[in-house]
Amino acid sequence: MAVTRLEIHKRQPYANSQAFGDTGAYEQIFATAFFNVDPTSRDNNQIADIELANMERDGSVSFSANVCILQPKDTEKGNKTLYVDVPNRGRDRSLNLLNSSNSDQIANPGNGFLMRQGYTIAWCGWQHDVPDAESLMKLHGPIADVSGKIAVNIQTNTISYSEELSERGHQPYPTADLSNHGATLTVREHDESEPLIIPQEEWGFGYIDGVNIIPDDCHVYLKGGFHPGNIYQVIYTTAKAPISGLGLLATRDFVSFLRYSESSSENPCSNYLRKAIGFGQSQSGRFLRTLLYLGLNSDEDNRIIFDGIIAHVAGARRGEFNQRFSQPSTAVKHSKSNLFPFTDTMATNPSTSVSDCLLSRQNEKGNVPKIFLMNSACEYWWAHASLTHTDLTGTMDVEPSSNVRIYNYAGTQHASGTFPATNRDTNGVIGQQLFNWVDYRPALRASLWNLHKWIESDLEPPPSQIGRIADNTLCNLESIRDIFDKIPTVNFPEQLKRISDMSFNPHQQPAENLPSNIGAAYPVRVPSVDQDGNEIPGIRLPDIMVPIGTHTGWNTRHPDTGGTGQVIGTIGSTIPFCVTKSQRDAIGDSRKSIEERYPSIEDYLSKIRNACERLVNDRFVITEDVEPIVQQSKIRFESLVTNS
Repeated sequence: MAVTRLEIHKRQPYANSQAFGDTGAYEQIFATAFFNVDPTSRDNNQIADIELANMERDGSVSFSANVCILQPKDTEKGNKTLYVDVPNRGRDRSLNLLNSSNSDQIANPGNGFLMRQGYTIAWCGWQHDVPDAESLMKLHGPIADVSGKIAVNIQTNTISYSEELSERGHQPYPTADLSNHGATLTVREHDESEPLIIPQEEWGFGYIDGVNIIPDDCHVYLKGGFHPGNIYQVIYTTAKAPISGLGLLATRDFVSFLRYSESSSENPCSNYLRKAIGFGQSQSGRFLRTLLYLGLNSDEDNRIIFDGIIAHVAGARRGEFNQRFSQPSTAVKHSKSNLFPFTDTMATNPSTSVSDCLLSRQNEKGNVPKIFLMNSACEYWWAHASLTHTDLTGTMDVEPSSNVRIYNYAGTQHASGTFPATNRDTNGVIGQQLFNWVDYRPALRASLWNLHKWIESDLEPPPSQIGRIADNTLCNLESIRDIFDKIPTVNFPEQLKRISDMSFNPHQQPAENLPSNIGAAYPVRVPSVDQDGNEIPGIRLPDIMVPIGTHTGWNTRHPDTGGTGQVIGTIGSTIPFCVTKSQRDAIGDSRKSIEERYPSIEDYLSKIRNACERLVNDRFVITEDVEPIVQQSKIRFESLVTNS
């Protein structure tokens, strides 16, 4: 069973037949993949509610997904490796990151890095609730005929009187009852505060249009308004339960089809792929961690799916990818996204005495891939990344498996930084500091190169680059507070986002996706910093080794957006140094000025180039990125000095 048909809708030259180095031109294929799976098989029966799907006459479950393939027009010129970019909320991430395209559209090849390397690149829709749009890839699957309660969180950056019952404009779960009888709306000031119940007469299901309230089963309104920064949660009954876990099977079976189907009339990639790499960023990185935890890196014939996996900026989390009423785009604290285990080697939860690890099922089955777990500094501040390499007492380091590397990109934010710097984005997020401008994409390209060499020729990659409890490079929040208190205008976070031991009782009140019990918080640690506030452990890019500012993995909400003191989950900070000593003396900045560090721009750029060469020697940057890094550094230096 698995993929039963690939219906190709369009096959065309890619990027106007542009030639990408020795690989040459690419072609682009848009298609729909159709699947049938046996719901009773050992792997497939892990999928939540699969037994409630409408069955075909043979007892199988059917679904489909939008897919896209980019492959060399002359496949003999490719590197015979399938690179699967797991869509993030239906969108491409790899061309933005690896190819520096500054776009989430597949049509933009950027610098052509992946194509020049010869990869066949594929995307497969896996998420059921992304909007219906030609540019987005999604899963089309069965819906279970069940009802139950669901919790939806809302946090705004400006005052709002109506909000959709969904995350990021995705398709919502409609309320089964337009009256708010049996539903609750609560508000709290931050993650740790007690929720307050909002009286039912103050809110309802619908939206406010001027002075009129329009009933609507996909919106919630609050007469006094949703105030920015506050965290609201609405719990209500819905009767729509897409079987979301089928997205995991779609990814598994589509990759298997491209790798192993020998039918040239059905499979455009038949008979030439040798290896496969799976890449996921943030949400889709958590998706890959979930796929591994469920042991789904083997197909129905026990053949390997991914030889290598990059789970990028996923932290210690998994996700709501396989549960009733799942919200795959949510990042709320008390959800199944944040359940034990976190490490790839066996660990014991001290509160339950249960031992488990991310790879326990896959180790049992075999077909364990080579894995890179890569995080920015942000993931240590909001996605609990330290739990991937510490025990749950917070007192001991945990070494990763021999087939796993963990890399922290020191002093970076969740999404690669950009310049010119700003402190606001298009979603209305405003930080108290400038957003982090460190561009980690050169290190990401080197990481892919290292992983490919590992799976192709068994060349060991560089060792893990992380903070450690043993040498005090992984520490608690308070131990670094004093460094930042000496920097003017900086408001250090009031608290670190922490998750707790949780248990869930499926299909019981108060809601399907809320824990029935919340225990003690896990100890979470952050990387140590030097006297400038720049992180010490991890892969230190030239911006960190030869700094003209402090670069952090955290930023706090601006008072204009409420939630004062709260960490903005995915945003870091860049806090430039003063240009002159007199400027820093005038404001009492503890950090040396630019003129005290670098007598000239030539001296600065020489140090940047030396830092690049060290990174090339250590295999954390590739040679072709050295000159762009130097030029990027020159632009930033000149901008700071000129505008001082």
